[in-house]
Amino acid sequence: MECIQDKTELGDISTENKFHTCSECEKSFSFRSSLRQHEKIHTGEKRHQCSECQKRFTRKHYLTRHVRTHTGEKPHKCSECNKGFLYKFRLTEHERTHTGEKPYRCTECHKRFTQKNDLSRHERTHTGEKPYQCSECLNSYRFKTDLTQHERTHTGQKSHKCSECQKTFSRKTFLTQHELTHTGQKSHQCSECPKNFSHKYLLTQHERTHTGEKPYHCSECQKSYFLKSGLKFHERTHTGEKPYKCSECHKNFSERASLTRHEQTHTGQKPYQCSECLKMFSYKTSLIIHQRTHTGEKPYQCLECQKSFSVKSRLTVHERTHNRGRTSSVLGIPEKF
Repeated sequence: MECIQDKTELGDISTENKFHTCSECEKSFSFRSSLRQHEKIHTGEKRHQCSECQKRFTRKHYLTRHVRTHTGEKPHKCSECNKGFLYKFRLTEHERTHTGEKPYRCTECHKRFTQKNDLSRHERTHTGEKPYQCSECLNSYRFKTDLTQHERTHTGQKSHKCSECQKTFSRKTFLTQHELTHTGQKSHQCSECPKNFSHKYLLTQHERTHTGEKPYHCSECQKSYFLKSGLKFHERTHTGEKPYKCSECHKNFSERASLTRHEQTHTGQKPYQCSECLKMFSYKTSLIIHQRTHTGEKPYQCLECQKSFSVKSRLTVHERTHNRGRTSSVLGIPEKF
């Protein structure tokens, strides 16, 4: 019994000791083979090469995993739905969608997440950290996807092309949304009103007009918005960011639509035509306002006296006549007409 105990103790000692030390960084390993493998990090040695694309790797199992990107092999299968994955850790994450497990919890608000990187991204909403910085204009972003999207404002890159009309887009989601203009498909219906939408997220956004929900809050001034894009534009009033630059005069704008309208002042382009009198306009809003002279439409109504106006600015001016009258009455000043 004593011999067995001594052997066990020796075994414990041998596993705890790490005799093989890297001369470069002094990290220690139990086995010489592990040390040799580690040393390749310092030497840059990559002996394992992909025969398909010639990319090189330090370890054979890294090459084996990479080759699957060419073959399409996904050896890790979900026992619940049989979906395949390239990496084991991706399968582990996916299986949580079946079990509902959310092991990662935010210490600030206790919200839980299925993936650690989702928790890391969420925590930035509390800390305000923006680790992704644009090398062109030094603007910073919380998420890498936001930085990638922003960088396209400098490069003009639009890598997603519509197969129907060849129009290009900077984001795949924009392309997907555009493609439905060719099919006309609108499968998502509002339960509150009979309006239909081509995308679920558009329906979700629309439903907020019924509920009044504004889930996007500015961390600077707590102002809320229906849409994430509305919050994004608003935040630029705090940061002063103007990522859209005119190639003609180098003037900067906070919104792409503002840049597009500005560029028309250089080209003299007037793409919007009135179908009634054929008059041309630079901006769509100008055309809409003009068309009311033909239709007689006056969509802006005063809540005080029910008088209607074709332009919102005229309603604003008119409402001041009521406010001026109330102020004069309070102060005892005769109204001027």
